[in-house]
Amino acid sequence: MRQILALLFALIALPAAAADWQRYDNARFGYSIDVPPDFEWGPEADNSDGRTFTSSDGLQSLSVFGGMVTGADFEATVGIGLQIARADGWTLSYERVTPTWASFSASRNGIVRYVRVIAACGGTQLASFYYEYPLAALKAADPIVERLVQSLNSSNTAC
Repeated sequence: MRQILALLFALIALPAAAADWQRYDNARFGYSIDVPPDFEWGPEADNSDGRTFTSSDGLQSLSVFGGMVTGADFEATVGIGLQIARADGWTLSYERVTPTWASFSASRNGIVRYVRVIAACGGTQLASFYYEYPLAALKAADPIVERLVQSLNSSNTAC
């Protein structure tokens, strides 16, 4: 009986927890992403390319931004970003680059950074997020990373 009650409670609580996520839309680059519950919204960047959000305990941050593809193409631009991450001391544990999206995970000083980049506007622009959290929270961060990856999208209205 306890298991049934626990299951019912979980099913009832699930939609409420999902509703706590908020949506951030960026007009300049035409992308959007879901923001985790209890994350405080920082100010919009001066150039209107994105925003940073911080967990209420200050241990996690989410930075989202759009930009122009500056390399020969999207994949080359992502390659430049990977080089910069390595030069900044991030140790990459996962990386995948395709013509339309890229992801990588890295760590440095007990912090994990998960990065997702998507091509927009026919490959001339990009939208991206960095989600940083303590290495000790690796398993707990998995569902957040999944939601962020699934929710990042470009409407291509800012082309």
